[in-house]
Amino acid sequence: MTETTEATCKREIELEIPAENVQKVTDKVARDIARIARIPGFRPGKAPITLVRRRFADDIQGEVVQSLVPEYLEKALDEKKLVPVMRPEVDKVEFKEGEPLRFRAVFEVLPEFQLGDYKNLQVQVGELEVGDAQVDKTLDQMRDRAATFVPVEGRAAQDGDSVLVKLSGTSSNGEPVQADNILVPLGAEETLPSFTENLRGANVGETKRFEAQYPAEYPDPNLAGKTYDYTVEVQGIKEKKLPELNDEFVKEVAGEAGGIATLDELRKNIRENLDAQKEQHQTTEGHEKILEQLVKAHEFPVPEALIKGQMDSRLERVVRSLAAQGVDPRAMQVDWTALRAQQRDRSVADVKAELLLDRIATAENIDATDEEIDKEIATLAERSGESETAFRARLTKQGALDRMKSKLRSEKTIDWLYRNARIETTAKGEK
Repeated sequence: MTETTEATCKREIELEIPAENVQKVTDKVARDIARIARIPGFRPGKAPITLVRRRFADDIQGEVVQSLVPEYLEKALDEKKLVPVMRPEVDKVEFKEGEPLRFRAVFEVLPEFQLGDYKNLQVQVGELEVGDAQVDKTLDQMRDRAATFVPVEGRAAQDGDSVLVKLSGTSSNGEPVQADNILVPLGAEETLPSFTENLRGANVGETKRFEAQYPAEYPDPNLAGKTYDYTVEVQGIKEKKLPELNDEFVKEVAGEAGGIATLDELRKNIRENLDAQKEQHQTTEGHEKILEQLVKAHEFPVPEALIKGQMDSRLERVVRSLAAQGVDPRAMQVDWTALRAQQRDRSVADVKAELLLDRIATAENIDATDEEIDKEIATLAERSGESETAFRARLTKQGALDRMKSKLRSEKTIDWLYRNARIETTAKGEK
């Protein structure tokens, strides 16, 4: 047995199975086939064994290889204490009668590395201000969502109005688009500047023709990066009317069922929610920076199989996100191969982070308890509408229960690292 190692996670083992062992299994396989083989001129089980060996040589060889190779490979891996991350690939099989059976196994293993200092990490997170200005901004957003639109007569459209339009257009690629009853808020952040500029000052009944260029990061992937020539008919102009900020407004938007009946109570509730969001945001940012520091501080190879798996997972999340927005990914003009390749660097960092968290969890005896697992299952089962028993059974059947335990273990480990790190807050503009 010979072994080849590289400065990567890839390993190769060349093995040789003794000729006498190969012969013994070959004889047994040949006898088994002879008992059931149908050969013209002979009753089942009566054909000469030499004829069976010649006629079914390929079948016999295939069964011998399938019988012996896994056994000897597993034994060799145990002896060398090698644990493949994926099933080994077997090639270069040499099988000649009366000689040893030789083959090569190619696989990847988890990397060996020394943990650096992980108990005294120092990270900076942004300081998020929560004061009267932030509370007022949230109240303004609530008023904006509760606003009504009143038809405007006797004047042209101006910023702050919403213009009701019917449009038709053609992209630079000749793709047509038509839409009716579209409400365009003039001057709003989400409105393309070309719409605001061309509809500002327009009156009901007017028709405007202009070009609109959608940025590459536009939320609708069907429009992102495209240019359209539009013909837009103004069907109506509506003015936004904000509700007065009083106790009646509070009852409308919050409802007394939530225990909030006055403006002062709503302000207090908003501040508490903003404080909770601030803490969560800083914790999330801290987690990300801790993992970033750990990955940069540890240099070791990563199994290619795990990288590819993470690249696939990232691409799947993109597809699921598009589907959730009602977009059919199959209808998009996207180079999915290139998009997947773009995920490589992030995928390498993701895998390194998980390997580091696993090692740290082992070093610190961090694990998911039965109670934590039961709680997670109960939460996920409630979301899916299944019983806890049925949900647990499905996870077990799919082999996902261990993945869920591993995820909880990683989350506990990053929480532990965050609690043991020195966290500094920086105001906006500081470095």
